[in-house]
Parts: sequence; structure tokens; C-alpha cells
Amino acid sequence: MCGIAGEVRFRSGIADAAAVATMMRSQSRRGPDSCGQLMRGRVGLGHQRLKIIDLSQRSAQPMADPELGLDLVFNGCIYNYQPLREELQGLGYRFFSGGDTEVILKAWHAWGRDCVRRFKGMFAFAIHERDSGRVILARDRFGIKPLYYSAKPDRLRFASTLPGIVAAGDLDTGIDRDALHFYMSWHAVVPPPFTILKGVRKLPPATVRIYDEDGAFEDHLYWDPPFGPQDGDAGRSDAEWREMLLDSLRTAVERRMVADVPVGVLLSGGVDSSLIVGLLAEMGQHGLSTFSIGFEEAHGEKGDEFVYSDLIAGHYGTNHHKLFVPSEDLLRELPGAIEAMAEPMVSYDNIGFYLLSREVAKHIKVVQSGQGADEVFAGYHWYPPMAGPGDPVDTYAHAFFDRDAATLNRHLGAEWRNGGSGPLDYVRGHFARAGAADPVAKALRIDSHVMLVDDPVKRVDNMTMAWGLEARVPFLDHDLAELAARIPSSLKLAGGGKGILKDVARQVIPSEVIDRPKGYFPVPALKYIDGPYLDLVRDALSSAPARERGLFSRDYLDMLFADPTGHITPLRGSELWQVGLIELWLQSHRVG
Repeated sequence: MCGIAGEVRFRSGIADAAAVATMMRSQSRRGPDSCGQLMRGRVGLGHQRLKIIDLSQRSAQPMADPELGLDLVFNGCIYNYQPLREELQGLGYRFFSGGDTEVILKAWHAWGRDCVRRFKGMFAFAIHERDSGRVILARDRFGIKPLYYSAKPDRLRFASTLPGIVAAGDLDTGIDRDALHFYMSWHAVVPPPFTILKGVRKLPPATVRIYDEDGAFEDHLYWDPPFGPQDGDAGRSDAEWREMLLDSLRTAVERRMVADVPVGVLLSGGVDSSLIVGLLAEMGQHGLSTFSIGFEEAHGEKGDEFVYSDLIAGHYGTNHHKLFVPSEDLLRELPGAIEAMAEPMVSYDNIGFYLLSREVAKHIKVVQSGQGADEVFAGYHWYPPMAGPGDPVDTYAHAFFDRDAATLNRHLGAEWRNGGSGPLDYVRGHFARAGAADPVAKALRIDSHVMLVDDPVKRVDNMTMAWGLEARVPFLDHDLAELAARIPSSLKLAGGGKGILKDVARQVIPSEVIDRPKGYFPVPALKYIDGPYLDLVRDALSSAPARERGLFSRDYLDMLFADPTGHITPLRGSELWQVGLIELWLQSHRVG
């Protein structure tokens, strides 16, 4: 929902209205229904709106409350805004609108920075306190809604997208060496505050940042749940855990139906999205719109999972829509998907979500999606080995990292090498933190708090919002995630992964979609690169800008060009697509 932007001048000066307007225009696809801009001296705020709750102009943004002396721009949805509104009315607050935006304003005035602990939802917002001159930035617990910024001693700019920041100009668009190492090592995951550009940073999830008038700021981390059983959990039976989980899932899915427009489901046919459909059917939803996508096969690898999505759609009688993408259409649409990326993202799911979102947006404005279940309930192949012997950091890196430090230094151009140990050091430091009961819990914590944020979650936000579509992710309901973190690792690892979630799913959906190999958005043409896809990537990596940058060793590139299908990462990704994608992204956004 929406795109936000703003500029703050510190100590003195007037905010640049043109810069704010430029950032807004760059993000217009996130909020095609209306826009607004508020300039108040040293603070300027901009907003592109996608109307989901309170469709009237009373909830237009930027929202100003003259009685409280507060201004706000907000991206996201507070699912429990109605009970919060009633609580605030009980405290004497008067409301002029009927949506969740104004609830944030009143909540900030009533409870200060602790207000975010009461919010159940996804959000990124900026608040200007007129009396104090302070500016507050905040982001939800899982970073579902993005918030980028660029900072100078006398100025702050922020926006929902990195290209939005770049569009306003006057920043360093050179490549950040540390971010490049993360991208090449951790399957394109670049943790906050880094981005691939030196001059742009991102606010970490679960963070409230408060800027004083002089530019000094303080960060407050408001959510960092423990991973492992808590008081009272030791004696729980497996059946009790399953009952608690099913109740929490029902609540999470029901919360995400809060809207003044219809809500559909992205149905891959996997257990996660199928479970959402099943739970909605239990709640009495009829005529639910569901959507699936498939691609042409390549090298004998199938490009769709329609057999499973069709099964669920037929079982529940949904209004089902299937989108099949021929290879030539995929090639034509790739540039649009790359342009929609706020940061370079190597997963093939990007093009799938991009094209599926284009189709979905023709029908509805809001969908639920199954992202997050694998990171919360241990669905990936690297979690079971974490329970075995050996150094858990080495075990994690062996399964997940695309290349070790020595290989990274061989693959990068000479100018971009610095030892390559930064990404592994980061993981080792994260694993060393207290609050995770065992190696599996440590892996789940880093995946759900870092990897998830800067891969699947970012992917879903970027690709859906490119078409003015809001995606909601019930498996990232923070109450559900806190419960999952307490569930013993053995119950999550059972059955090859997501064991307890599959057990719960058996009470709701047909077993055929549970007892099958794990699926994903298969896009074989981007895994086995040849023909016009090989031409596209080779041209980008051989271009004058690419040669000038020198990101990669020419010997390494020549090896990839000679055998493009022979170099596959541990996560079944194409090394050639990985290096080609970052170059295509840099050229698309004219940076680096």
C-alpha cells in the first residue's frame, strides 16, 4: 500500500519541494490512486496512495493533525486499527477519518515510540512533530514495508524505494564493496543498513529512529523475540503445540482480510498458499479469487505447478486465474521486472511475481501470499543438517552461500577484492548472539530476521507494488512468529522440514499438496541460460560500462560464457544469471 518520500533539513534551510516531488513520481506505481505533498519549512513529505482502507479523501496523505501538531506519511496496513481506535477514543482522542492512518498519529501522541509494539501489521512511516522539530522513521518487525534513506550532515531524504532516492540526485551512486560481497556470497542478501550503492542505506526492521533538529538520531529496536521454549513450554505435548499453532494461523489469516476492497490469494499450489485458501474457506469465504503462474520448461525441467493449484482451486471452488508465460513473453518482460527491483535480486521468483502481479492487479488490489513459512517453520534443506555435528556456521554457509571467500576473490575483479570474509563474519557474529536455544534456532533467527527481509519479503513488495497491488503475508504475523520461535526445533524439522505446519495443514487441506516435493516459482529459462537469454546477459557483461566497472574477473566471465548451464549455486541458481543480473540492474537504473 502506497509509497512515501520526504526530505528533512537539519539546523536550517528549507526542504526541497522539487526533490520530494521527484521521489514521489519515481514511486507512482506503488500508489496510483492519488498523491499529496506537504511542505512545512525544513520538512517536506510526499505520498502516493493505493486506496485499501477508508477510500475517502479523509484518509488522504500526507496527513496533518493541527490539534496534535503532527504530520505523517505511512505505507502499509495496521490490521488491528479498529480496536486501537476504540482504545484511543476512550482516552479522549477525536477522529476525523475512518482508516488506519490517523490511528498511527493518535497512537504516537498517546504512547510515543512504544506505540509500534501495539501495531499488528506491516508499516513504514515518518512522523514530524511540529513543536519539537523531531522527525521519526519506523519500520515493521519483519521489514515487510521498505524504507530507504540518504543522509548528509545537513539533510536527510527517505523513500519507499532505492531508485526513488536516486531520482532526487545529489548522492554517491558508486558501488558499495561490502554490499557487493554480500550479494555474491549470500545469494544476493544484503543486510541493513547496506545497499549496493554507497550513498543509500535502509532502516533495519523493528526499528524506530528519532531525529533531533540538529540531525542527531537514536535508534530503538522494539522487537527481538527469543528462539526456544519459554516458561511453561517444557511440558507441552505435540498435540498442544499443534492446537496453539492452528489457532494462531487462523487469527493471522483472518487479520489480513481487513480491507474496504476484496482480498484474493496468490496460489502456488504449495502447502503454504493452499493452507491460506483452506483457512479462508473454513471462515466462510465464498468466490475467493486465486491466481497462479507457469512458464515454459527448459532442459527437461517443468515450469509450472498447475496440477496442485488446480487441485486446491477445484476443491474449494475458488474463482481461479492461471497465467502461462511463453518464453518469448518472459524475455520481453524481463527489463520491466529488473527496473521494478529496488535492489538487485537474483531469485527467479522476481519475474514470476512481477508477471503474476500484473495479472492480479487487473482484478483486485489486495492478496494474501504464503511467503515466510519456510523461514519461520524450517522448510529449507539446510535446516536438518544444522542439528548435526560440526560448526553450525560452516554448515549454514556450506548449504546457503554461493561461494566461499577464496572463490569470491577469484571471481571478482582485482579492484573489488578485500579478502571476502565479511559475509561469513557477519553470520558468525549473528550466530554468537544470545537468545537462540540451538543451531537450528540460530539459523531460523538469522533467516527470519535478515535473509527473509532482504530476499523473499523485498521481492514480494517490489513486484506486487510495481502494479499497485498490496500483498499481505500471514506467516509473518508477529504473534504467529513468536509462537513458532518457541516451538521445539525437532517439531519443525520433522517430515523433512515444516513438520508441525504440515501436521496442522492435514486438518485443513487435501494431503496431495502436502506430501509432495517442495516447489517454488520455477523459471527454467533463467536457470539454464541459452539462446536469447545468453545473448542478453553476455551483451550486458561485455558492454563498455561493465568493462569500466570491472566487477568480475574476465577469466571467470569467459568460463561462464563457455558453459553457461554448468555453473549452478548450492541453491540451484545460475552463477551467470547472478553476475548478469547485477549488471543489468545497474544499467537499468544508470548507477554504479
